[in-house]
Amino acid sequence: MKKNVFIKSTLILVIGGFFTKILGMIIKIFTTRIVGTEGIGLYMLITPTFSLFITLAQLGFPIAISKLVSEDKKNNKKIVSSTIFLSLIFNVILIFVIFLIAPFMSNVLLKNKDAYYPILCIGFTLPFIGISSIARGYFFGKQKMFPHVISNIFEQIVRLGIIILITPKLLEKGLTFAVSGLVIYNVVSELLSILILYFFLPKNFSISKSELKPDMSVIKDVMQISIPTTSSRLVGSLGYFLEPIILTQTLLYVGYSSSFITTEYGVISGYVIQTLLMPSFFALAISQALIPVISKSYSNGHIRHAKEKMKQACFISFAIGLVITSALMIAPEFFLKLFYNTTEGVQYIRILAPVFLIFYVQGPLTSALQAMDKSKEAFASTFKGIIIKTILLFVLSLLKIGMYSLIIATIVNILYVTYHQYKLVKKSLEC
Repeated sequence: MKKNVFIKSTLILVIGGFFTKILGMIIKIFTTRIVGTEGIGLYMLITPTFSLFITLAQLGFPIAISKLVSEDKKNNKKIVSSTIFLSLIFNVILIFVIFLIAPFMSNVLLKNKDAYYPILCIGFTLPFIGISSIARGYFFGKQKMFPHVISNIFEQIVRLGIIILITPKLLEKGLTFAVSGLVIYNVVSELLSILILYFFLPKNFSISKSELKPDMSVIKDVMQISIPTTSSRLVGSLGYFLEPIILTQTLLYVGYSSSFITTEYGVISGYVIQTLLMPSFFALAISQALIPVISKSYSNGHIRHAKEKMKQACFISFAIGLVITSALMIAPEFFLKLFYNTTEGVQYIRILAPVFLIFYVQGPLTSALQAMDKSKEAFASTFKGIIIKTILLFVLSLLKIGMYSLIIATIVNILYVTYHQYKLVKKSLEC
């Protein structure tokens, strides 16, 4: 029975991820056709900033909770309530930070004044994203994947409805309002997700005042896992955050126009990368299901079982990625036209697709390292990869090769980080 939990959890997440991804693609299709290439370009310009603050808002709490709950050594209600308390305090601080840096970010770093209000809107979403991720972490720790799947599907449906009904009206007031709306919609979708997850709690669920009170020992345990875990993600998000800044500043310096940079960056980030990430929901589902399984097996000394599950996860991720990547390489025009009603970015897809096949294996490798308390090692490989990518991005941009500087830097980063993490996992699971 226990041997089948990982497979069942993975199947639930994969099936749910499939429907969520389909809804996500439909959302992107409507979004692209409503706000256009210019709107997508502006949205993708602030997305790295959004991604960085989401990483900070979550602070590695979902993985920490998943790990502690799966080990079942402490009061789970205490774990969740103490973490929510910590998350809310931290996110209030982040909101103030965003309000302080928004003018500098938009006018100086991104060189686009239209990015100001979308960046401000990021702050309002963070507390909801933080609490939602904590609730998901609890259910992952219990290896109950169905609540997560259902909340995701309903979240996407509501988001789609809001985009179709409200975005055209915001667009009448200006592109900045429409893009700001795309950010602020996360408040509604994350709030809905929290409510749905709440209804999946046991019927006899109750929590006492003592359990609501923050416990410093629990907070310490959570932080010991979450800080090293989030360090790796934070470095990745920081690199992503710096990406459009370095690209914009350097390409402007060598003579490219601001409109070219915004449009082409929107094509790569909004069309190309999103299309290539289609199979990623399989890898993400596998990675999420893998953490409690590897954590339990590794902590109990069942190295052979952990190794077996690791191999299964990598094989499934690679196999599914191979099928979809092959289709993308053969007919990139078809998929771009289908999803975004454009063929811009075909040349970039043909170059990146083979490398993304390796990228799909990176998720399970990272999750395995986190589950085995090897977050520091995962952080080191990610950190080195980001440094290499950032330096390459700057140097190649000076060579006046346009957006191919970003393409080459991305390829090198994926190859380095995946190979380095593979070696770490292999060493940790030698038996």
